[in-house]
Amino acid sequence: MIDLKVLLELSEVSPVRVDGDASVFAIVSDSRRVEPGAMFVCMPGLSRDTHEFLSEARSKGAKSALVFTESGFNTAKELGMAAVQLSADVPEFYASVGLICREFYSDPTLDMRVIGVTGTNGKTTVAWLLQQALGPDAAYMGTLGLKIGGKLTDIGNTTPFPTDLWEALNEARSKGVTHFVMEVSSHSLDQKRIEGVRFDLGLFTNLSQDHLDYHGSMEAYKAAKLRLFEEVAEASEQPFVAVINADDPVGQEWIARWEKVKLGEFAPLVLSYGFQAGTVRGTLKSLAFDSLELGVKIPEGEFEAKIGVGGKFNAENCLAVFAAMAAIGRSPSELAKALSEAKPVPGRFESITNTKGIGVIVDYAHTDDALEKLLESGRDLNPGKMICVFGCGGDRDRTKRPKMAGVSTRLADHTVFTSDNPRTEDPAQIMADLLSGAREGSSFEVITDRQAAIQSAIEMAERGDLVVIAGKGHEDYQIVGREKLPFDDRIEALRALSSAVGKA
Repeated sequence: MIDLKVLLELSEVSPVRVDGDASVFAIVSDSRRVEPGAMFVCMPGLSRDTHEFLSEARSKGAKSALVFTESGFNTAKELGMAAVQLSADVPEFYASVGLICREFYSDPTLDMRVIGVTGTNGKTTVAWLLQQALGPDAAYMGTLGLKIGGKLTDIGNTTPFPTDLWEALNEARSKGVTHFVMEVSSHSLDQKRIEGVRFDLGLFTNLSQDHLDYHGSMEAYKAAKLRLFEEVAEASEQPFVAVINADDPVGQEWIARWEKVKLGEFAPLVLSYGFQAGTVRGTLKSLAFDSLELGVKIPEGEFEAKIGVGGKFNAENCLAVFAAMAAIGRSPSELAKALSEAKPVPGRFESITNTKGIGVIVDYAHTDDALEKLLESGRDLNPGKMICVFGCGGDRDRTKRPKMAGVSTRLADHTVFTSDNPRTEDPAQIMADLLSGAREGSSFEVITDRQAAIQSAIEMAERGDLVVIAGKGHEDYQIVGREKLPFDDRIEALRALSSAVGKA
């Protein structure tokens, strides 16, 4: 518990205006979770005016409120709450809330090593495997949820909003977590949701087209990612290591950028990795459906490791994990064992076991770059023919749709275009965007119903063939309109396999 005015002073934020004071026992942004003495945070930039929930929060015992408009400020006052109006600018609002939360929880990031993983593709796999490599005292937070002590809970966003983020960090500290591995999305960097977190290490996987519906350009997208390694790293006010993929053009650009900094300018300490370049250098020894072997050289020595995940692109992800482990001081012998018992990431190059002799892979790939790497990995397994089932999400970057269609119709022997999460967009428009990129003369069909599309692909496959189902990976739902309907590619694949005729 801390008094509001003391909390504001310690966090060094600059409110637009303040009225009243109250003891703060908790900070929440969900009115359903308000308890007596809580401070209620009205979050801007959402689909409705969250000041509408002030009355409910007050009725449940909230004594104070953070708001972002003058009318919200007056409403809080009229309800008898201590009121603080922050900037209505979304990034500035989130940054202030983050700093207030940091003070409220006495900065849990000082008591653990915080590792941020960013990049277009591979974030989830790298963060998930790195948590396992670091052991049971490490936590994971990202697309799959929040994992502390083996328990995985849903958090809604890859990188949550400040109130939930700091609550998670505080929970992790209270449970003895020593390393907190978190995916850091470009949205969260641009919106300053992670402001105040003291990162020890940042890891960059790669950059390719995604989220242009939000960022508007690749330069803006790249600039958002760069914040983790510059502004956020510098604000951490502690030693920070940037683990960078030296095989990626953007990774190379950043390494060169930091080599040219002038005296007095900030630049992170860099440890690079890659198969063609980098201080941590990998060699792919062997590749199978569900495993791979790597040879790895680090400054302290070299080792070989066998890991229970398949897919060529996962070799890059595993090398990133080894580089991060090396950066925090683990020895070659420790690294060699680090991923020996690692469990694959749900919905990432996940093999659907069956007795039909048909290879079935479910993966989250939803960019042209990720789909290309996925299908190239599938081709490396030397299937008879390769069939790809995928679609594109609605209300998201339209420009990547034809590119993904081009990739699939170039690399797969047959493509089944289908629905992903259409959301509120017309599926016919999504399909039209996709088909505009299909290669002339290639083999493809359109089956909008995703269940029927998966069924068709598996019925078409023969023993020795490979069916790749891309785009949704671990998701157990399909978003149609504003409704989340139960749907799981893995279950649908098993159902189709069980009913496939003449392939036993």
